[in-house]
Amino acid sequence: MSLFTDYAFVLLVLACLFGFFMAWGVGANDVANAMGTSVGSRALTIKQAILIAMVFEFCGAYLAGGQVTETIKNGIVDASAISPDLMVLGMLSALLAAGTWLMVASIKGWPVSTTHSIVGAVIGFAAVGVSVDAVHWDAIGPIVASWVVSPVLSGLVAFGLFMSVQKLIIDTDAPYRNAKRYVPFYMFATGFMVAIMTLSKGLKHLGLDLNTGESLLLAVGAGSLVMLLGVALLSRIRVDEEADRAFHFASVEKVFAVLMIFTACAMAFAHGSNDVANAVGPLAAIVGVLESQGAGEIAAKSAVPGWVLLLGAIGIVVGLATYGYKVIATIGKEITELTPSRGFAAELATASTVVGASAIGLPVSTTHTLVGAVLGIGIARGIGALNLGVVGRIFISWLITLPIGALLSIVFFLILRGIFL
Repeated sequence: MSLFTDYAFVLLVLACLFGFFMAWGVGANDVANAMGTSVGSRALTIKQAILIAMVFEFCGAYLAGGQVTETIKNGIVDASAISPDLMVLGMLSALLAAGTWLMVASIKGWPVSTTHSIVGAVIGFAAVGVSVDAVHWDAIGPIVASWVVSPVLSGLVAFGLFMSVQKLIIDTDAPYRNAKRYVPFYMFATGFMVAIMTLSKGLKHLGLDLNTGESLLLAVGAGSLVMLLGVALLSRIRVDEEADRAFHFASVEKVFAVLMIFTACAMAFAHGSNDVANAVGPLAAIVGVLESQGAGEIAAKSAVPGWVLLLGAIGIVVGLATYGYKVIATIGKEITELTPSRGFAAELATASTVVGASAIGLPVSTTHTLVGAVLGIGIARGIGALNLGVVGRIFISWLITLPIGALLSIVFFLILRGIFL
């Protein structure tokens, strides 16, 4: 095909640029979901949050990002119904469309769903640019359902976690002593949850294929290590009687602030593992077509190349470092008043839901999951604790993101088709 013989290098360069642009958008906009609660509860400063996120987002994206990438790459459109040249131009359009919308939203400080953006963009080019039959509509159902299920599930988990904190620690005669007693178990849960997902699913593309028993054993070890490290940090905390006079639970919240460091790491890792797919899924599809020179199967069975995950991981980190602070401020300070104990419940619930979804290859929206968790905590405290105006604006941004992604993708697809075909 002349497209691949004449423009193969140009298309590969464009794919890398657009994939990096989309990953930048994920970092600039969506990473606020990983760090907003930590900053809003004042457990971490903006600078500390960005440094932690840069390390753990990168590790999550590179080590555990392969599973969901397969869903975005192959699950949404029928590769056999789309000619290789249209597949390449369509995926380029999807990356550019989603990246453009994320850039606009990030500059404005709006937290929008990167998953909505890319899924809408892929559906847009396939349905209008190719054929309605090219879209796997039966595969869209579970993905759309996950956008409803994930915030509800996350909200329930957050509600349960928050109520357990209330019962075991806050509503007791010795909250500080009970905080130091029970918080290590929450730390163990955080370490175990992230480790089990990484070991059982994420490292397969690196050639490390462990069975369930081995994964469980290593995850228990990782959870225990996190717990021991946490206990060492907690031993340095002393009761601040003056602060406790001003706010009865000040010393207790100091204990939870240590826990928030661990949940922030877990949340950043979980986010990187799930949302790198939004940037590198279409890029992996393009690379597969170009490698086969458009012949035969559109690399439907190919593994996601390591360098593609690396490019996505670097893009997320750059986006976070340059523009992440804007949406972090929106998420952390405007939905509801957060303390470290509330922020912990929201983050661990969100990380658990995202990690679980990533493990079964379901691309959920971290934005939806986090808002669901924060709503769960707000409901546990009473509906008046929520800023319903901000929640309403977030819901509206969710509704318009998918159609805007689809519309931009159609426009870019028509432009690229005019240039190259």
